[in-house]
Amino acid sequence: MNLAKLAPGEKGRITAIGAIGPMRRRLMDMGLLPGEEVRVEKVAPLGDPIEVRIRSYHLSLRKKEAEGIAVEVTP
Repeated sequence: MNLAKLAPGEKGRITAIGAIGPMRRRLMDMGLLPGEEVRVEKVAPLGDPIEVRIRSYHLSLRKKEAEGIAVEVTP
């Protein structure tokens, strides 16, 4: 499952970053690292962008960026 498929309010643990090159580095610099827990706060009406909370801050990601982040759903 990827981050883009989580519904608002769902939480997941990042298992892998599928992006490559500069996009991978950018996501990792923002704190999206394997093992981190992420929660989807809200999704725009057309599905792009997606607002997530990781640690204690909020990020807005494009749907394409979120699709490159593998997560496992956590309770």
